[in-house]
Amino acid sequence: MIICSLVAGECTTPYQMPDKYSTMYDCLNAGYAESLNKSEEIGKSDVNQHQIYIRFICKEETVIVPPPKPKIET
Repeated sequence: MIICSLVAGECTTPYQMPDKYSTMYDCLNAGYAESLNKSEEIGKSDVNQHQIYIRFICKEETVIVPPPKPKIET
């Protein structure tokens, strides 16, 4: 999740959500719900004054599995 201000022309450092989601659908719904919670927490006045918007990205984590070590004959 990334919170940005059009007025300042800046964004916060991305925040990695602690939960992992098994589907894109679940991730999107959680992202929208958390964005709504955060905008309500910031408040209407500050959101309007600083033109705040919230971004998030749902993506699969890539797990890199190294190849097995070669067997050494003894």
